[in-house]
Amino acid sequence: MAEVVDSDELLRRIQRARRYAQEELRTWEARARGPETDGGSGGGVDAARDARGRQLAYEAVVQVLDEILSPGRHGAEPRTED
Repeated sequence: MAEVVDSDELLRRIQRARRYAQEELRTWEARARGPETDGGSGGGVDAARDARGRQLAYEAVVQVLDEILSPGRHGAEPRTED
């Protein structure tokens, strides 16, 4: 059966998720900027590309959680193409 959660607990969970996403974002930003550690075989490029992809994903998560916690305070709404 699903757990019943009040609004205060839901807010705490969202804030905790945002903090976690920010920590992960910083980790992946550092890895994306980090030096190649593979000795020049090309694996460092793949690792940097993977880190950049994860960085972008966590940026999106942080933006979504920011908008949930503080609606309208984070710039214009994204455009939708019809």
